[in-house]
Amino acid sequence: MRYMIINKADENSEAGRMVSQEVAEGVGKVVEDLSKSGVLLFAEGVHRSSLGARVKVSGGKRTVTDGPFAETKELIGGVIVVDVRNKDEAIEWAARLAAALDGEVEVRRVVEEADFGPDSDLFQQ
Repeated sequence: MRYMIINKADENSEAGRMVSQEVAEGVGKVVEDLSKSGVLLFAEGVHRSSLGARVKVSGGKRTVTDGPFAETKELIGGVIVVDVRNKDEAIEWAARLAAALDGEVEVRRVVEEADFGPDSDLFQQ
C-alpha cells in the first residue's frame, strides 16, 4: 500500500528560511533509511506559497490567486511517498519524520486502482 507522509509548512518555511542543520540532518537520515529499506517512492519539499498559485475553475471560469496564502497551518511543506505493508508501518515512518522535524506530519493512504473495485469500502460512509 502506498502512503503519503505530509509535513506542514510553518512560519519559517513560508518566510523562505532554511531549516536548522540539525533538522536537515534528521530529515536526511529518515529519507536515507526509507531508501535503504526499499519503501521510498519519492520525497520532495516544496517552495513557500508566495512562489505558488491556487487555480479554481467554476462554471467554466478560471480564477488564479497568487500566493502567499494566509493559513500557514493548511499549507504543505513537503511530501514523502512510501510503499509499505500497512498503515501502522506508515505511521512508524511518519513518527520518525515528525521527531526529526520536531513537529506534526500527516499520513494519508494513496488511492489506487483497486480502491474503485466493487468490494472496496474506501468511498462508502
